[in-house]
Parts: sequence; C-alpha cells; structure tokens
Amino acid sequence: MSKIDELLKNEKVEWKKIKDVFEIRNGYTPSKKNKEFWENGTISWFRMDDLRKQGKILRDSKQHITEKAIKGKGLFQSGSIILATTATIGEHAMLIADSLANQRFTNFNICKSLKNKLLPKYVFYYFDVIDEWCKHHTKVSSFPAVNMDALFELDFPIPSIETQEKIVKTLDKFTNYVTELQAELQDRTKQYEYYRDMLLSEDYLNKISEKIDGLENKGYQVRFTTLGEIGVFTRGNGLQKKDFISKGKPVIHYGQIYTQYGFETDRTISFVSDDIFSKLKKAKFNDILIATTSENIEDVGKSVVWLGSEEIGFSGDMYSYRTVENSKYLAYYFQTAEFQKQKEKKVTGTKLIRIHGDDMEKFSIPIPPVEIQEKVVEILDKFQSLLADTKGLLPQEIEQRQKQYKYYREKLLTFGVESDNTHTHTHE
Repeated sequence: MSKIDELLKNEKVEWKKIKDVFEIRNGYTPSKKNKEFWENGTISWFRMDDLRKQGKILRDSKQHITEKAIKGKGLFQSGSIILATTATIGEHAMLIADSLANQRFTNFNICKSLKNKLLPKYVFYYFDVIDEWCKHHTKVSSFPAVNMDALFELDFPIPSIETQEKIVKTLDKFTNYVTELQAELQDRTKQYEYYRDMLLSEDYLNKISEKIDGLENKGYQVRFTTLGEIGVFTRGNGLQKKDFISKGKPVIHYGQIYTQYGFETDRTISFVSDDIFSKLKKAKFNDILIATTSENIEDVGKSVVWLGSEEIGFSGDMYSYRTVENSKYLAYYFQTAEFQKQKEKKVTGTKLIRIHGDDMEKFSIPIPPVEIQEKVVEILDKFQSLLADTKGLLPQEIEQRQKQYKYYREKLLTFGVESDNTHTHTHE
C-alpha cells in the first residue's frame, strides 16, 4: 500500500454542497471615473492580470481603492478564494490580505459554522479540482461564463483536519518548488530586460557609435524621430478564427501574437482559403505585426517580426508596420520601459485596452545609423538566445513538477463520487 493510500485509509469524508460550505458573492468594480475611489487607495483591488503575474496566492495588487469605493459591499476576507467566472474561466487564488476583486470574479469565503472544520489552504487546493470542472461547464452567450447554478450544487469533501494538514503539506512541496523555479526564471528575464533597456538608451547608443568601424570622427549623435516619419502603419481587417483551414494561404490572427509567437517568426500556424486571403491586408518580409487590443496595458502593442519569404494576411485589432530601418531594432525598442511609458499615455479603454496607429505614429524613438542598429540587434539576438535556452530548460522542469503535483492532487483529493450528501464517505 502506498503512503497516499495509507494516509487516506478509512478516512471518513463529509460531503456538503458548495452553496452550503461558502458565503458566496460577486466581485465589484468601482467607477473608474470617480477619482476619489482610486487616488491614494490602500485596499487591494485584484484583476485577472494580478493572478497571471503573481501566481495563485495573491498578496498585493497593482491597483488600490479607497474606503469610499467599497459602498457598503464589504471586503473579501483573508483566506477566501476568488474564482474567475467569465472570460478566462476557472483560474483561482487565495487572498492573503483583505481586498476586493473585479466583477469577473466570484468570492468564496468559508461559512462561519465550518471555520473550524476547513483549512483555507486545503480549500485552495481543492479549488484546482473545481477549476477543471469549470472549464468544461460553461454557458456561452456574448462570452463564456461558468454555469453557476450547477457549480453551487457541486459536492465539496470535508475530511478531518489532520488529513487536510497532511494533504496540504504534501502538495505544498510541489507548489513551493515550482514557485522557486518560476522566480529564478523571472530573475533571469529581468536581467535581460535591464541590459536590453541599457543598450537601447540614448547614452549607450552614442557610446557604441564611437567604437564602430567607419563611424569614427563623424561626430555622430543619435537622432530622435517618430515612427510615422520612418515607417507606415497598415490596419488589418476581416480575418476570424472560423476562417482557418489546415492548408492554404498563411495568416496571423492578433490573439496568436500573445499566445503562439515570440519575438520573430518565418512561418505561420494558421491558413485560409484563397478567397478569404484575397480580401485581407498583407504583410511582407521584415514587416512588424503589432497587436493593438489586450486586457492590460503592459501587453497591448506586443509585436512579432515577420521574416518569412511569402506574403501573409493578418486580422483586425492589429497593424503591420513597414519601415526602411532595421525592423528587429525597432521591435526590440518596442519592448523597452521608455516605449512602455509612451504607450501608457495613449491607451484607451478600461476592461479592453486599445492602442491606435494614429497615436503610435507620434511615438518617439532613438535612431542610430544602420551599422549600429545591426550591431545592437546582433547583441540582443545573442542575449535572447541565451534567455531562450534558460527558458527551455526551466519550463521543462516546471512542467514536470506540475505534472507530479497534478498526479498527487488527483490521488489526494479524489475521495470518490458521492451522490448522497446526508452521510459520510469512507476511503478504503
């Protein structure tokens, strides 16, 4: 008998419906127009973006609200669970500090009568099982949403506190190790970003110009220009995911820039018919493709350099940018903190963030001569290659550990199917 089977042997598990285990209420978004709700706020207000960037245990948010913003709704208590119930389905987190979350979340706080029978961390881990259920039980109208009526009727297992503690201890070992690996990966990424931003700064570009053969004694200084002066933005059109076929003309959909492509590519993963392709705007070799719609400011404007030999079509909610300068040099600059500052001043929207070509045309950029652009690209390509090697190794390790975690989670948290909530279930 394995240690897990030994741990759960003869364990009596009480089953209750989720609606009877938790105090449940929806998230809330204070009016963005009312500055009193947001200026000098001290209360964390979580969005999906916080969940993606911090992992599944949240301690603080990027945005904070004031007491006036609460409007008598009360705070989500420490140790409660928030579950994404629309758009991105199923992701959850345990809240450490008293806080609020936006309306895409539903909050689950342990009922007072069960506070002494449930560990918040055990609940947190069981919500991973609930996550999987949510992804397969959605209702679709204008956007996907969890079937909340069915969710509230789900059975929730309550083993003894001692067993909960052992389960938490076992699963913590895997999640803590994954967290450490992810932190290491993040540190290396930050190191790369530091050197990239330094290399693309005005001071450094002027210094490097002094050391490039053929530029000595020319008194060269970096010139600042705008994207509109050195290139042309073309807005995409028409392409939808339902148009994709297995073989045909190559295309890129704006959403794929976030999920499927890195810094550059010479092939697409999607194709359409000749008829659909003929109606689309086209990008050519060395064009930069820029996504202009996102759920957050940081990601909007993400780009990919097209290095394929053939023309490709591209969708709406994105632009192609064609320039006489080195496209990869510009695309690297699009990643810098300086470029981010300009972008933040021009984005529009709250739930859905947009950036427009007319505004991007006015963005300022330091342009050295082509020899320096090529040298900068050569250096950053090497940096990016080293980072990719690191990202290739660490994510493999992370993926393996996550598989182990999932295996043990299933073994520890699958107590059996209970159809009658009035009695207990014994794991044998």
